[in-house]
Order: sequence, then structure tokens, then C-alpha cells
Amino acid sequence: MFGTSGIRGEVGKQVTAQLAFDVGRALASEGYDKVLVGRDARESGTVLADAVSAGLRDCGADAVRAGVVTTPTLARSVWQVDGDAGVMVTASHNPPKDNGLKLWDITSQAFDGQKRVSVADRLENQDFESVRSQELGEEIPAPDLAENHRNALTAAIDLDGDSGDDLSVVVDAGNSPGILTADVLRDLGCSVTTLNGEFDGRLSGRPSEPTAENCRGLRAIVAESDADFGVAHDGDADRMMAVTESGEFVSGDVLLALFGRRYAEEGTKVAAPLNTSLAVDDALRSVGASLTRTKVGDGYVAERLQDSGVVFGGEPSGAWIWPDEAFCPDGPLAACRLAEIVSERGSLDDLVADIETYPTKRTSVRTDEKRERMQMVAETLREEYDDVDTRDGIRVEVDGGWFLVRASGTQPLVRVTAEAETDERATELFDRAVELVERADDPNYNRQEGGRQKDGGQTSGSRDRMGISTSVNGP
Repeated sequence: MFGTSGIRGEVGKQVTAQLAFDVGRALASEGYDKVLVGRDARESGTVLADAVSAGLRDCGADAVRAGVVTTPTLARSVWQVDGDAGVMVTASHNPPKDNGLKLWDITSQAFDGQKRVSVADRLENQDFESVRSQELGEEIPAPDLAENHRNALTAAIDLDGDSGDDLSVVVDAGNSPGILTADVLRDLGCSVTTLNGEFDGRLSGRPSEPTAENCRGLRAIVAESDADFGVAHDGDADRMMAVTESGEFVSGDVLLALFGRRYAEEGTKVAAPLNTSLAVDDALRSVGASLTRTKVGDGYVAERLQDSGVVFGGEPSGAWIWPDEAFCPDGPLAACRLAEIVSERGSLDDLVADIETYPTKRTSVRTDEKRERMQMVAETLREEYDDVDTRDGIRVEVDGGWFLVRASGTQPLVRVTAEAETDERATELFDRAVELVERADDPNYNRQEGGRQKDGGQTSGSRDRMGISTSVNGP
């Protein structure tokens, strides 16, 4: 029921008004008496948010209605409305046909495993505690939460001297409430140009996920203007990705390295998932800090930020968390922190060039049999390699590199990442991992190939790739 980012799927199939109604009933039945409910700009969000509110009130809880807000705005605001929990109706970076629900606690952190299990159990068993008419909950309008978020970010950011007045930024809001970022940057004295700044429930300006391909328009505008950098959000603005003044898309690993190097200090740690580049380790080592790796998912990163000495966390997908502000990914805050770095240290192109990267290859294999394929891959890799981490998928460390095979928590995909000191080694590891995933449905595959060596030698054989797109970072 709950993936790495809450409940998510196609509206009318996996995600329905009935499901949203039941989630509201489950929360109220769990004792959450006052719940903040918000949504992103998707057209389906109105019905789903109404259904959540109705479910809450059906079981005696009050629903505080926030309307269209960013996910970090809602997550940071649960305590401000004296709420016990929050529900954000969003599919984040997924396409417009999808929607979902993500649950937040009073600390601005996503529901942890036990809280998710409790809600999921009630949904599975239809275990709800409806009340009599005189005990029904109320629907309450929320105050201006976006304004509160905006004021908090303005207070948290200190652009270097008067240099903020000289910064020019292009903000691609992706037709989302992430247009908040433009308002905050203007408050800080920046000159701001907006792209896809109008709310559009169809997300027609560009695909929601802020990838290099999807941000072609932003890259062109920044490169052709005198802007210092550009930023892009997904559909609910929990993610933020960036573009340099020359129009270069900054990879998530490089952004993580830049943020970590700036906001970590000697003896502190940065939390990031298992698929994070070795470049981040190098950047942190240069300031005396270190990386602590987690399962993939911003919720797992947030949980690690509860540990002493962990001062920042992030995911290469674009989720950035500063625990001194909140335990949720905050795209507008990340955009402002990037402005802080550029105001202090100059050209983003130069800052990016200063991060030494490694050849990295990533792809996704589409399959409706994620679990079966992962089981077969795990069995094979445990036999072949000595250093296997199975906390989240299968991560294998080898001489000169590593690779990770992991089932997506929200889509019918198995994701493969490989990184190494040389392009040849990265390709070797990547090809081996992809081949295992593609051939995992053949129980005789390993015997046919004659086995593998513990050092992970390169493989050969035919390919039957399904929906794969590959990106390579590094020299």
C-alpha cells in the first residue's frame, strides 16, 4: 500500500476517492483528531482532498483545509494549526494521470514505518470507527500557510552582504505551487524570472519530474540570459534541481556534494541513500565530514537526521532536508540555500567544475514482476560477491566501484545504478547488473553462463531491454 513516497498510482485505478475517504477514516480511527489536508495543482486533487476530509469527519476528526500548497508547506505547518497529522494529496513528480497521498506527523517528518503499518492495517481490514451524527468532525479553513512558509524561509536565508541584490534567477515552477520560490527569492532581493508559473492541473508546461531532458526550456532561457542560475521544481515542490549560468543541468549527486560541503562541518555527517555517488564522499572528506548511507526514500533520510551529528540530508533525485528547519524535503528552501552558496562563492559553473565526479550509469528496467526478479538477482549476487548490502535492494561493492539493483517503490521498474573510477569499469558493472535483471526470469541463466567470478568480471550475451534509458555522468 505505502511505497517509499506514500500511496501513489493512477487515478481511478490504484488511487480512488474511496481510497482517499478510507485513509481519512483510518487516520481518525488511529486517534488523529485534527488533520491538515492539502493538495498540489492536479485536477484530480480536488475530489481526493474532499474525500480525505469526508473520511476524517466521518470518524470524528476535524479536517483543516489548506487548499493548493507545496508539500513542504503542508509538512511544516501541521504544528502551526495545532494538528496531529497532515495529508498531502500529490503524486509529486509523476505524470498528471497519477495522484497519491502522503502522510506527515507533527514534527514535519513523513510517517515512519510503524505509523504507516497501522494505517495500512486499518485500510486492509476496513477497520474504521465511524461516529454518530452529533460527533462528526468539522471542516476548518487553514490560515495562509504559504505566507508563513515564505516568511520562515526569508528569515532563514542570509545572502552574502548586498550580493543578493545582484543575483538573477530563473524559477521553473512546473505549473506547481512551487512558484512560492520566486516570491521568496524576490523577498531576498534577487531578480527573478518565472517559467511555467501558472497553476495547471494538467501540468502542461513540461513533464513534472525536473530532469535534464524535461528542463530543456529552463536550460535554454538561463543560457541565453544574464541569469546566475536556474531552478526547477516538480509537481509539489518537494524536489529542486538546478541549472548553471551556461545552461548546464547540475546532477543530483553534484548538488548533494555542493550542499554537503557548504553546510557540513568537521566531525559532522550528511545522510544520503545507497545510490549516492562517491563524489559526495570526496566532497565531504574535504571539509572533515562524512556520509552516512540510508535506504532510498526521503523518509529514511529524514529518520537518519534524528541521529546526533547528522546536519543535512538529501537524495540525488532532488530532495534536500535541513533538520534545523524541518524534516521534510523543501524545494523552495533548497533553491534559497543555493542562492546563498552562489552569493558567497560565485559562479555555479565554477562550483560544479570543482566537484570531481565519477563515471556513473543509471537505467530502469520495466517489469510487472519486481519482487520475483529481485529475489533471483539477490540469490545470484550473494553467490558471486563478498561485499553485498541488502538494506534496500542489492548494493555490491567491488574494487574500483559499486552497483545497486533496486525495485522502485512507486513504479513497475527495477532501477540499476553503477559507478566506478573508470568508464570501462562502470560499463562492466552496469552491463552485468542490467543483464541479471533482464534475465532473472530464467532460473537456468547462471548455469547456462557457466557461473561468475567473485571479482565481478564482464559478461556477454544477448539483450532484451524493456524501456531503458541510460545517463552517464563524469568525465
